[in-house]
Amino acid sequence: MSVSGRQVALAVQAMLQTATARSCGYGTAPTSTSLPTGTVIPYSVLYELGQASGIGPAFGDSDADARVLLQVSSVGTTAEQASLHADKVRQAFLARVPGSGQFANPISVVGATVIGRELDREDGTSVVSSTYTYVQRFVLTVSAPNS
Repeated sequence: MSVSGRQVALAVQAMLQTATARSCGYGTAPTSTSLPTGTVIPYSVLYELGQASGIGPAFGDSDADARVLLQVSSVGTTAEQASLHADKVRQAFLARVPGSGQFANPISVVGATVIGRELDREDGTSVVSSTYTYVQRFVLTVSAPNS
């Protein structure tokens, strides 16, 4: 399989930061120097949860596909703030340009193409020490030429 989970995650992180205008950490909370908003709440944290191969073209085809599973945790100081940010994350992933069928927010992966996106699961809001987190999982289908 030639799809890099790290490259997909970095592309999603960049897309989320642009589409939501909020910082997104990769596996941890953003730092104070993270763009665009540092550690100012609300922000999101992106987790790479692995991928499944073998879903793609027939043997001998020049493309290899993978389903990449990602989790986004939207963090807020209130349940409403975390939920509102989760709405923006969902919109960033799934919004389409009216009449075209194209996704409104491109995910540009080096050496690969995102050919499908779906919301896999929403766990909703939880709270720990007055910090609210809304968890969503997304699946991206990614195609890349074989190396």
